[in-house]
Amino acid sequence: MKQIVQALRTGIIDVADVPVPTLHDNFVLVRNHCSAISAGTEKTKIDMGKKNLVQKALARPDLVKQVVNKMKTEGLAKTFQTVNTRLNSPSPMGYSSSGEVLAVGGLVKGVLPGDRVACAGVGYANHADFVAVPKNLVVKVPANVTDEEAAFTTIGAIALQGVRLSQPLMGETFLVLGLGLLGQITVQLLQANGCRVIGTDLDPALVDLAERYGALGIKPGTDPVNACLAATGGHGVDGVLVCAGTASNQPIELCGQATRKKGRVVVVGAVRMDIPREDYFKKEIAVTISCSYGPGRYDPFYEEAGNDYPLAYVRFSEQRNMETILALISQRKLDINGLITHRFPLERAADAYHLLEGKKKEPYIGIVLQYPSKTTGNASDLTRLTVAPRPINKSRLGVSFYGAGNYATASLLPILKADASVELRGIVTQSGRSAKGVAEQFDFAFCAGELDEILGEDTDLLMVATRHDTHASSVARALEAGKHVFVEKPLALNVEDLYKVREALEQASACQLMVGFNRRFAPLTKMLIQHFAGIVAPVVINIRVNAGSIPDDHWIQDPLIGGGRMIGEGCHFIDLAATLAQSMPVSVYAMGVGKANKSPVLNDNLVVSLRFANGSIATITYASDGSKAMPKEYIEVFGGGRSAVINDFKEAILYTHEHGTSRQALSSQDKGQKSMLAAWIAAIQTGKPCVSSEELLASSLATILAIESLMIDRPMAVDLNLLLQSDNH
Repeated sequence: MKQIVQALRTGIIDVADVPVPTLHDNFVLVRNHCSAISAGTEKTKIDMGKKNLVQKALARPDLVKQVVNKMKTEGLAKTFQTVNTRLNSPSPMGYSSSGEVLAVGGLVKGVLPGDRVACAGVGYANHADFVAVPKNLVVKVPANVTDEEAAFTTIGAIALQGVRLSQPLMGETFLVLGLGLLGQITVQLLQANGCRVIGTDLDPALVDLAERYGALGIKPGTDPVNACLAATGGHGVDGVLVCAGTASNQPIELCGQATRKKGRVVVVGAVRMDIPREDYFKKEIAVTISCSYGPGRYDPFYEEAGNDYPLAYVRFSEQRNMETILALISQRKLDINGLITHRFPLERAADAYHLLEGKKKEPYIGIVLQYPSKTTGNASDLTRLTVAPRPINKSRLGVSFYGAGNYATASLLPILKADASVELRGIVTQSGRSAKGVAEQFDFAFCAGELDEILGEDTDLLMVATRHDTHASSVARALEAGKHVFVEKPLALNVEDLYKVREALEQASACQLMVGFNRRFAPLTKMLIQHFAGIVAPVVINIRVNAGSIPDDHWIQDPLIGGGRMIGEGCHFIDLAATLAQSMPVSVYAMGVGKANKSPVLNDNLVVSLRFANGSIATITYASDGSKAMPKEYIEVFGGGRSAVINDFKEAILYTHEHGTSRQALSSQDKGQKSMLAAWIAAIQTGKPCVSSEELLASSLATILAIESLMIDRPMAVDLNLLLQSDNH
């Protein structure tokens, strides 16, 4: 399919061939008929993209700080790879479209194939032939509303949310600053609320248009403050909606002068926000920043997971704002047709963006992109896209990727691309657009939209790098297809899923499984194992993890998707403890710090105690509430008259009675990713596993049971027989 994307490094807009996006349970697959260009937002994105790296850094100092911090902890090479991947990744354009439903996920209600719908969402309702959109960002279109009109639904919802926040009352007077597309819709919505509207813009033609919609226009050259005072008997306007986009602070200053005492200012556009205290303080002016389309925006619980807010408590969510806009268009209380100035077929998208960039000197407001009524082939036939045509090289291992997030692109793919024994074959991501970008950067043969597409003869080894909730099922499917499988941690989120993996392993005895427990392969881990080699006594292990905080709305904090941080990351340290003990865990007990907003599954301040079959014991302290100034990981091991320390996988200190202290410092942090992949590839080539599946299953089971121990406050036996009994799964 075709999709409009922007190269973040250069800002160049391109119509790219990408796979059709994957349909999930809470999503709807739509064939776009029309999409609306949001001129202000998309022009800002283009302008940012065209800045050089120094200019980008000056514009986003927050991102520069993140890069510097990452460099301090992970080194220059890995940080450079992460930044480079981000800059080379194509970014989707557009967030407001309309079209026909082709398919719906199993959890979608009220929408059927064949329905016409309006779609919303950055990363979802893009300028593309096909889009996969969460169910809460899809609304059915009334029969008397055209596809072109419906394409502006999301942009209309942004204006509507600003109007709602201004709390207009019939008979009040409002000033609208900025009369572009968003401002013109705002003028009409305020009129529909029975308000008197004053509108101003630097473009006199836009002021004329607002006057046709009933506004009192203020042309350039006229003092807007005096005009507002004159129109309101000297009181000032009841409220201002700022729909302009500028780096100037002038709009905010004007608002304070033109607004009456106890008036309201709602900022919808992107403007500077240095609020002058004098006017706002004396008048007690309320200032509100409107959050895009309405309640639900930026909330993954609502947008991604598909959970709606109860209408009694949130009357107008994102979706209900979209429904309102379509109802107003249907009732002819909102005129969209009069705002459309340009229409372009998708293949002429470059001409549309020339308008935004000023290469074509024409006035514009509403710009519509039109899509073929029947894209060649069905969506199911467009899931695979050849990127680098070449015959299969049977002398090299064919590696395919299911998912390609930050860890995959920064830590796995650069290593595999440089391995002469490996050939990167196919890649599937949730977004076909991101699959195409990663495929081109790392020289994959093809990208696709479905897992089945990379389980064919092209693939010898599947790398699963998706979100955690898909790991176990993807591993099982790959094993059933006769593929070797590497999966990012964790292997599974619960015992039931772990049982399914164990079952699939038993049926695929010729296939090897590997979990990305890279710390067991780190050079300093191997050094400690050698240091304690030959001792008879069990060892005592202490692992301290200064994990740092992660926002509560991050997907890893969703128990159904990420499983929480103990399962998502704590599994690393349980496996590391087992590796250092050189034994399998037999019991686990966990205690956590009680917090009002943390269930046991999501507890990320806890202590886990482990006992191993050879008598060794381990304590893992995992804390998210510490200072970022402290190094993240600190490991101590004691036994047989010897001791050892690993400090953040940069330095090891070894202690013995005979030789005293020896120290080994690395030039940069090494947590074992490269060694892990080398060992894994060698294991596939020789047929001798580098880690037994029993060890991987035992570490995974101990992690899951640690959470159960936290729930019931007692030790849990780590018994792999749990995974052999179907009545317990």
